[in-house]
Amino acid sequence: MSRALITGGTSGIGHEFARQLAQRSYDLVLVARDKERLDVVAEELRTGYGVEVEVLPADLADRDQLQQVALRLGEADRRVDLLVNNAGFGVHSRLLDSDLTAQDAAIDVMVRAVMVLSNAAGRAMRDRHPNRTDQVGIINVSSTAGYVTMGAYSAIKAWVTAYTEALAGELAGSGVRVTALCPGWVRTEFHQRAGINASAIPTPLWLEADRLVRDALVDFDHGKVISIPSKRYKVLIGLARVAPRRLIRSASSMMSSSRHSR
Repeated sequence: MSRALITGGTSGIGHEFARQLAQRSYDLVLVARDKERLDVVAEELRTGYGVEVEVLPADLADRDQLQQVALRLGEADRRVDLLVNNAGFGVHSRLLDSDLTAQDAAIDVMVRAVMVLSNAAGRAMRDRHPNRTDQVGIINVSSTAGYVTMGAYSAIKAWVTAYTEALAGELAGSGVRVTALCPGWVRTEFHQRAGINASAIPTPLWLEADRLVRDALVDFDHGKVISIPSKRYKVLIGLARVAPRRLIRSASSMMSSSRHSR
């Protein structure tokens, strides 16, 4: 039986990954900070899908705790076949705020942790599964925000997408698949927790987490390196890729202003 390790697996997109992978009969390792919530979600998945669920409480911004998760990915006797780097949060602060605490934490969780865990998983999977053709690999949850210029979050997610593409290149031919999932706005608690004014976001731009994850897993199955769910976002990001950058910057500035308004 295959096993998946999911960071941020107790809420939002991460929880939906856990649910759909359990439906596929994956055993799970769930990583999050809240031990109580981990236990509740783990029992829900064990009861609902009859899979094994291991909980691994960890704050990925803490380097020692992050290293424990990396070591778990390298365990040969309890191998992990799929890593989903999903943990993350919105960055509501501005680039020129005097307090950079939120941006430091965001880089630790959404850049450094992605790099460390992808490194550990990629090396372990490459060495254990040479030339396999089944679903062994890494899904890094990035964002369509990486194609625009909406502050620190856009910069971080641009890095995640570029890093994932580079990692896919290094692992080409090894049997280890690597996919960057780039969703748009998804109906989860993400925006409320980030203090973002979600009411300013047009209704047609919202995605549902279940469809998003289902499409992402299909793209991963097919070996796609970039997964942009829904036709509307494929069109929007296709236009963003060819539009003059000055227009992207101008549009991003307007969107950032509306998000920060209360």
